[in-house]
Amino acid sequence: MALMAVADALQRVLADARPLPAETVALDEAFGRVLTDDVIALRTQPPAALSAMDGYAVRASDVAQAPVTLKVIGEVAAGHPFAGKVGPGEAARIFTGGVMPAGSDTVVIQEFTTQDAGRVAIQKATAAGRNVRAAGIDFARDQNLLRRGHRLTDRDLMLAAAMNHPRLRVHRRPKVAVLGTGDELVPPGSAPQEGEIVFSNGFALAALARLNGAEVHELGIVRDCVEDIATAVRRARQLNADILVTTGGASVGEHDLVQRALATEGLELSFWRVALRPGRPMMHGRLEGMQVLGVPGNPVSSYVCSFLFLVPLIRTLAGRKDIAHQPENARLGTNLPANDERADYLRAILQAGPNGPLVTPLPAQDSSLMAPLAKADCLLIREPHAPAALAGSDCIILKLGL
Repeated sequence: MALMAVADALQRVLADARPLPAETVALDEAFGRVLTDDVIALRTQPPAALSAMDGYAVRASDVAQAPVTLKVIGEVAAGHPFAGKVGPGEAARIFTGGVMPAGSDTVVIQEFTTQDAGRVAIQKATAAGRNVRAAGIDFARDQNLLRRGHRLTDRDLMLAAAMNHPRLRVHRRPKVAVLGTGDELVPPGSAPQEGEIVFSNGFALAALARLNGAEVHELGIVRDCVEDIATAVRRARQLNADILVTTGGASVGEHDLVQRALATEGLELSFWRVALRPGRPMMHGRLEGMQVLGVPGNPVSSYVCSFLFLVPLIRTLAGRKDIAHQPENARLGTNLPANDERADYLRAILQAGPNGPLVTPLPAQDSSLMAPLAKADCLLIREPHAPAALAGSDCIILKLGL
């Protein structure tokens, strides 16, 4: 099978992907989720006129001229309305958030007053409506404030709560199962023997999936054994995973058994080689309703492939509109040689330059090197067969990070 272009590979990955069905969740589970229904206000906010300041609720006609002294007939605190009515020559002590008493139409802030023996002296005239939040100034009952297809922010949750919605209808989170394969792998905290390495890929991939809204099930590490791998695949299916991500063993060597194990379970292979550096031996296929991404075992390759393919797939299933990473323009901070037939995603560092951001590839680009990957804040894209480029030339990057 020939090497597939990155764009064509992504198109295949997303070809059958559709937003997942709706579910109703509590507000504290809705952050970052995509609405499947419009959200209509169940109440008016505020439901009555409220004081915006601490002071005295009065009739504007009584304080049109100052100084003036008024009789204090009561007190209004937030949550404790005043049952009486403010008449001519009267005032009610009021605090921020208190409901404006009947008869009053303005608030004189306390800095302009002096109270003594049941009376208040007003030193400054105040017009009608000052320091008052009118009923419905924020929103009205039956108003459509959050639209279907919108991804919920922290501010949206505040608004939905104020609209009196304890639960919202959103697309279900994609379920992602992450599986590590390889006889050489041991978990962190182990004492690796000769020939063994500590498994690291799965932690980054799981975190990347969670960051983009997935529910992650970590299947751990299995040995290079077709039956063991097949058993783990069956477990992913029992979990009703929407996506299975395997790391390692996706090539065609004698010990690369993931394809073979998946084939025994009925995998429909889409592709397994991409014109990509790092990450050429990446695999994609479908196992009934579960999408399968087989990313390489080299840590940087596994991460770059997941960043480029897993993230857009998760976002599509979650109903998001911002599916693809957004390329940004920058300028090269160094000269680069001509590229070969594979698209190159160089780990790089951004810094401010006189004509915009400058991007400089890290000196070590081997696909096994995790320290440079952790240091990088972007991927510098070099298209297949790109000619040599000089420092200061225009280039395209994808930013990494939160």
